[in-house]
Amino acid sequence: MRTDLPRGTVSFLFSDVEDSTRLLRDLGNERYGAALAEHRRIVRESVALHDGVEVDTQGDAFLVAFPNAQSAVDAAVDAQRGLESGPISVRMGVHTGSPLLGSEGYVGEDVHLGARIAAAGHGGQILISRQTREQAADAESLELLDLGEHRVKGFAEPVWIFQVGSHKFPPLRTISNTNLPRPPSSFVGRHSEVEQLTTAVRNGARLVTLTGPGGTGKTRLAIQAAAGLVPDFKNGVFWVGLTGLTDPAVVMQTVGEVLGAKGDLAEHIADRQMLLVIDNFEHVIEAAPDVSRLLSRCPLLQIIVTSRELLRVEGEDDYAVPVLDDVEAVALFTERSGLQPDAAIEQLCRRLDNLPLAIELAAARTRVMSVVQILERLGQRLDMLKGGRDSDPRQETLRATIQWSYDLLPGAERHLFARLAIFSGGCTLEAAETVGDADLDSLQSLVDKSLVRHTGERFRMLETIREFASQQLAIAGDADVLARRHADYFVDLSERAEREITGPDQNRWWQVLTDEVENIRVALAWACGGADPGIALRLT
Repeated sequence: MRTDLPRGTVSFLFSDVEDSTRLLRDLGNERYGAALAEHRRIVRESVALHDGVEVDTQGDAFLVAFPNAQSAVDAAVDAQRGLESGPISVRMGVHTGSPLLGSEGYVGEDVHLGARIAAAGHGGQILISRQTREQAADAESLELLDLGEHRVKGFAEPVWIFQVGSHKFPPLRTISNTNLPRPPSSFVGRHSEVEQLTTAVRNGARLVTLTGPGGTGKTRLAIQAAAGLVPDFKNGVFWVGLTGLTDPAVVMQTVGEVLGAKGDLAEHIADRQMLLVIDNFEHVIEAAPDVSRLLSRCPLLQIIVTSRELLRVEGEDDYAVPVLDDVEAVALFTERSGLQPDAAIEQLCRRLDNLPLAIELAAARTRVMSVVQILERLGQRLDMLKGGRDSDPRQETLRATIQWSYDLLPGAERHLFARLAIFSGGCTLEAAETVGDADLDSLQSLVDKSLVRHTGERFRMLETIREFASQQLAIAGDADVLARRHADYFVDLSERAEREITGPDQNRWWQVLTDEVENIRVALAWACGGADPGIALRLT
């Protein structure tokens, strides 16, 4: 056993030459040999100056032990200064621990961790562990850059790493400090949405909830934005999927399991700078207050939530995810189908409300159908557009996606949801109350749950959602009664417009008729179908 090696708390300095194979090829054997010898001389002089003991040397790598952390850091700084003018660039890592000193030298995880820290760096960079920073006697005078927590191979717990000096280097070569899923298909479009979301988080938004009906791409948008935010969070970006949960009481437990919390979740997070992405919150919405309490106890924690309805807690920022614009919708379809864009594809995407899920499912059908054939069968869209065997069961078909949201509604909201299907092109609050017996609270809840959209003074459904609602209306047996009330309302509105259209409010009434032209046509078609010739004549 060597008697010159430090015992007890020891600081290890690991160093090796970056890209030595390339350097050998560039310099040639003779010049590389001379440069390597000069590198060894400089390192050994710095080590000796600061009372280090050379434990092992293999090729161009050093392992040196120091009796204290400050000496190890000082030796690394001196060595890097000496190497600056030469062709060799060395990465260094320092870690402090209490290894076992056996007959063959040091044994223990501290040795392996020091090597992992050094291997994560780049030429000219000095990395030190948090343990070394805490043990260094003159740490306050060091110029340190906090690089946050990183996961390294072979270690379950993340390692907090600092860089000596402020020089900019590429990201560390560590396992990414995130468990974000990697979707199998490419991300198309949504550039402005990603920028808006990442900007909101970088500007300090504590809780951002992405809302929208099923199939709008909330999950994919959250993943894409969060992936771009990984470098911003020193303690990581973590994904928590809630799809399989049914009990709101276990939401925080699930978060804790993802983060590896052994006890109280808030105490585990404490003042860590961390981003959580919690997916599919709508079916455990009663756990929303738990999210609020967690944020209040963890000052540097930020959360992105995807949900079909808002959490409605203090400090929540609502980000309503829009459907794709026309250009993005066509780009998504052509990307997934491999077809070239044309007018038929543009028409198909618009008929599908530019809804990302509907477009992806339609693109999958192009293996056996032409775009024109799909257009001809769009009346069967809820069941015709079907995903593959690996689809999320909630999104296997458009019907399953909407059914998921519908099943979460209480009885009164289900009835109102079905009755609103009688309107084509949307409706005003007055029309919803008169024809559909809507109460404001239920209507507001349907808006909050992304099944109904509110723009200006109108409420409307995406056509894919309205088709599902129409089927529920037929099942309830209320379709005929609602159709008559709908026709009565719009014939009265039309007759009033006829009286007022030449008066001082003619511009407003032209706008009313423009907004309601689809509803008037539906009422006319119902009346002309033999239901009520009198209404047909009055409307005509």
